[in-house]
Amino acid sequence: MPSIKPVSDLRNYTEVLNDCTGGQPVFLTRNGHGRYVLLDMEEYDRQQAKLELFAKLAEGEASVQSEKDWLSTQQLRSQLGV
Repeated sequence: MPSIKPVSDLRNYTEVLNDCTGGQPVFLTRNGHGRYVLLDMEEYDRQQAKLELFAKLAEGEASVQSEKDWLSTQQLRSQLGV
C-alpha cells in the first residue's frame, strides 16, 4: 500500500525517511495534490537500470526493423519448411 503524506510532514523527516525503506516510495502532497516522490537509493538504481535496459531493447528492435536482410518468423519457417 503506498505511503502518502503531506509535504509538511518533512518537518519530522526521520519518520518520512523510515517509510521509504523496503523499496516502497513515499508520495508527498502539496495542497492535497501529488507533488513529490521519495525513494531509497536501491530502488532508484533499480528503476534506472530498468530504464536503460528498455532503451537498449528499443534500440535493438529499431535496428532490426531498419535492416532489410532480416527475415520474419513466418518467412524463416516457410523457408525451413516447418
